[in-house]
Amino acid sequence: MIKLKYFIPLFILFCLAISCKENQASQTTINQDLIIDLNKLNNEIVQFQKLVTTDQSQKEIVEQFKKSRLAYKKVEWAVEYFIPETARFMNGPALDEMELEENKSFEPHGFQVMEELIYPEYEITNKEDLVRELNIFASNIKQLKSTFEVITISNDYVLDAVQQNVFRVIALGITGFDSPILQTSIPEAGESLIGIPSLLQRIDGNSKTLADLKKLITEAQKYCKNNNNFNAFNRAVFITQYLNPISKKIKAFQKEEKIQNVKKSSPLKPTAATFFDKEAFDVNGFVLSDAHNFTADKATLGEKLFYDKTLSKNNDRSCATCHHPEKAFTDGLKTNVSLNGSNLMRNTPTLTYASLQNAQFWDMRQLDLEKQSVDVIENKDEMHGSLKDIHAQILLDAEYVKLFKKAYPKTAKPEAWQIQNAIASYVRSLNAFDSKFDVYMRGEENTLTNQEIEGMNLFMGKAKCATCHFTPLFNGTVPPNYSKTEHEVIGTPKDISGKALSPDTGRYLYNKMPQLVGAFKTPTVRNIAVTGPYMHNGVFKTLEEVVDFYNKGGGKGLGYAVDNQTLPFDALKLTKKEEQSLVAFMKTLTDKKYQQN
Repeated sequence: MIKLKYFIPLFILFCLAISCKENQASQTTINQDLIIDLNKLNNEIVQFQKLVTTDQSQKEIVEQFKKSRLAYKKVEWAVEYFIPETARFMNGPALDEMELEENKSFEPHGFQVMEELIYPEYEITNKEDLVRELNIFASNIKQLKSTFEVITISNDYVLDAVQQNVFRVIALGITGFDSPILQTSIPEAGESLIGIPSLLQRIDGNSKTLADLKKLITEAQKYCKNNNNFNAFNRAVFITQYLNPISKKIKAFQKEEKIQNVKKSSPLKPTAATFFDKEAFDVNGFVLSDAHNFTADKATLGEKLFYDKTLSKNNDRSCATCHHPEKAFTDGLKTNVSLNGSNLMRNTPTLTYASLQNAQFWDMRQLDLEKQSVDVIENKDEMHGSLKDIHAQILLDAEYVKLFKKAYPKTAKPEAWQIQNAIASYVRSLNAFDSKFDVYMRGEENTLTNQEIEGMNLFMGKAKCATCHFTPLFNGTVPPNYSKTEHEVIGTPKDISGKALSPDTGRYLYNKMPQLVGAFKTPTVRNIAVTGPYMHNGVFKTLEEVVDFYNKGGGKGLGYAVDNQTLPFDALKLTKKEEQSLVAFMKTLTDKKYQQN
């Protein structure tokens, strides 16, 4: 028989053991939590389906749509990171997804398609399509649950996915990219951040950095709640005072816990503490192989080749002939001029930041800078040179041979592909990230005026510029994955009179798909103050003219028949003051070396 004095300690130990087992049982994994949240999302979708099938009011349907989107935002960090193919058809743009290699297109699905069906007016004729979309969405939830039941989510991937989610909020969340009509982006941004502390708490719940992060996120959510008007929301404040500090704390937590960066090929470096770090982007993100990686010696060689007129057939034209350094590597002409003096179809684009896109030329016909350079060199209207002949000349030039040996020490003599790679490397050296905007966002200088900050908020808000020109690169390469560069159909006029559309069919020249008629690459807005005239055909001389065109809804807004226009064609209703602020902001994107111009 056990004496009482021994029984009590044994009983306590027994209770503690039971308690520990219960706690262990109650501690779910990240995968299990995701499945729980997906079940909650599914419940919202079921309720959504019920309201639609029973013909409830538009108000009830819209409110349930909003609840469903908020539920999705809690799992978006993982869905977008681990299963982006499915994410595209749950919360992607309401535009056809195209597989150009196979000449196929796929109709869009998901929240943005639903949004167009229920708002601003919900017609009963849309009921069948809406039910269909909800059924597809529910099927995608099942697929996500099946995937998260089997994949392993390690700490390094958690940190990378969470960091990318903060960047997604900056570039897509607060700009209205995925809520273009209802404009519920601000409360959704707050919801996207809510799960970060609980995820990191699994790694180290006692971390002081985590405690600071929790406080920051609580304050960020409060800011969203108190400032939930989409057009009035101050994105400059939200990014610099909340999102950038949150991003830094996540990176600090990672270092504190000694968690390695995820190794992957991307132009966005995993070492970036914020989206706006001077060294946040890697020009090797889109290179063909490690052998093509950027080096300073390659760029030095490439610069010499860039200014060498012997690359052209008649030794009278170099790359610099059409890409002037003082004009941010454009030529200031409406359209380029051919070798015989006639005008070509298209405007010369800037080479600055061109390395941070995975498509080159207005029609996106080449995917990398290496192919872009040889395309121009051998084009009969531009340089009419021959890579084979240039290679032969270089082999006979002692100075070039020496430079090639320094740039490519592993090869015995210059090779043809190295000519392309060297020129491309020089182009990859042209990204400065030192504009007024950059130093402001990094907190180095309080450089932006009230008008410029208003312009930034318009750019990322009411004016919808940032839904195509994504912050912080301000081009069409979609963050934070940066796996594709977008094109747009905006209905550009033929000339300033505005009486006819441009006859240039853009991407359709190479891919005969009706969606691509008049489609052109979304270029960077960086250095735009010195790279006019604007558009693929140089139709607009000033930024004021460009803003006016967009303000009116592009070509379709002006009354042109542009059935495949991807640009929203409703008037933006910007005031003259707002138009001026928008132009003032775009001018802050000029790198220091071009500011005097």
